[in-house]
Amino acid sequence: MTVPEHLNNLKGSRLSFELLPPVKGNSINSIFATLDKLMEFSPPYINITYHREELTYVTKNGVKQPAIVHKRPGTVSIAAAIKGKYKVDVVPHIICGGFSQHETEDALIDLDFLGIKNLLALRGDADKRLGKFKPNPEGHQYAADLVSQIMNMNKGIYLEKYVENPSPTNFSVGVAGYPEKHKESPSLETDMLHLKQKVDAGAEYIVTQMFFDNRVYFEFVKRCRDLGITVPIIPGLKPIAVKAHHEMLPKTFGLTIPTELSKQAKKCRTNKDVWQLGVEWAIAQSKELLANGAPLIHLYTMSRAENIVAIAKSIA
Repeated sequence: MTVPEHLNNLKGSRLSFELLPPVKGNSINSIFATLDKLMEFSPPYINITYHREELTYVTKNGVKQPAIVHKRPGTVSIAAAIKGKYKVDVVPHIICGGFSQHETEDALIDLDFLGIKNLLALRGDADKRLGKFKPNPEGHQYAADLVSQIMNMNKGIYLEKYVENPSPTNFSVGVAGYPEKHKESPSLETDMLHLKQKVDAGAEYIVTQMFFDNRVYFEFVKRCRDLGITVPIIPGLKPIAVKAHHEMLPKTFGLTIPTELSKQAKKCRTNKDVWQLGVEWAIAQSKELLANGAPLIHLYTMSRAENIVAIAKSIA
């Protein structure tokens, strides 16, 4: 089923989970070990993130030299492996950053051949080498353009015009939404207009960036509805787990930590205390969100299961 179909037919679990591919050189068994603990909650689907190339340094002949690497490859094959092993729908992410339109088309063809019909279309992170986002010269600048390319393939329109008797794909596409605006956007209004462009291009649902104050989500939903965005809006949550999250998450993602959570985090003496606080805060958030109309809770696991299991047991 597609994600919208799942949302319309939820009878049990109202939780979905998002995983990171393992760092290059690590086994896929690390993914399976995490999922073995999460599948008891019967998620309707599993998301798998996609990661662009990064700058690193390797030592050759005793000298450190820059090198471009993909540290977390394997999204497409991991999605196929999860789908086959657990008989669950998967939602691989597909991004603009680092890829040409032809490379994107080839990836979409692979996914179509594998019978994977759900996608989350994202612009992707900024290039760490530049400190800002820069598209591939033959790629997409915006997620709305990526959605349009996918919708064209759903109509049988490929980049190569010479393709004879092209078969249309049948992808269902979600996009990201930023309740506190994308950190690079000049204004909340501009960010909302970009979101509407993605939906108008064909996106069928929205998954939000993490947030820690539910008022942020409810206000975001209202802004979307006022703008004519009618698709489901799925709240994305990530529990804080270590002391560093208190300062790192706002800086990295451009979000705010509520005063009460901040006060409680500062009182924590150890990371174990922060971990427990994060679980309890996420449980309270989830219960309130579901009680007030959220279709589903999407949990960012960072491929760690213990705190996610503790949350899921309280709200599944």
